[in-house]
Amino acid sequence: MKFTVQVNEGPYQHQAADSAYQFTKAVLEKGHEVFRVFFYHDGVNNATNLTTPPQDDRHVVNRWSELAKEHDLDLVVCVAAAQRRGIVDEGEAKRNSKDAENIADGFRISGLGQLIEAGIQSDRVVVFGD
Repeated sequence: MKFTVQVNEGPYQHQAADSAYQFTKAVLEKGHEVFRVFFYHDGVNNATNLTTPPQDDRHVVNRWSELAKEHDLDLVVCVAAAQRRGIVDEGEAKRNSKDAENIADGFRISGLGQLIEAGIQSDRVVVFGD
C-alpha cells in the first residue's frame, strides 16, 4: 500500500509529530511505500535545523532527517506555512532577501500542489494533528 503522511503540528507542542514519525517508520518496516510526508501549518516547525533539544530528549527533526536519508523519503514543507514561521531554504532566502537558511537536511520547500499530487498518487492519506 502507498501512503502519504500529513503532519500539522510542531515537534514539541503536540504528540502528532511523534505519532506521525512512528507511523511512517512502522509503515516502511512493514514493506509499504510512503509517497510523501507533507508538513503543513505548525508542522513545518519539524523542518528547522535550529531546533536544539536537551541532550536527554528526543530530537524530532533529526529523526525525520535520518528516516528520509535511510528510506529516500520526500519530506515536503508547505512554502506559505514555512514563510509565516520563518523557515527558509536557500532559494526562499534569496528570493526574500534573507541572510540565512534554516531548513534541515532531507526537507524541501514546495507548494500545496505537492499535497494534492500525493493524495492522487497514494492509496491512503493519513493526517496527524488538527
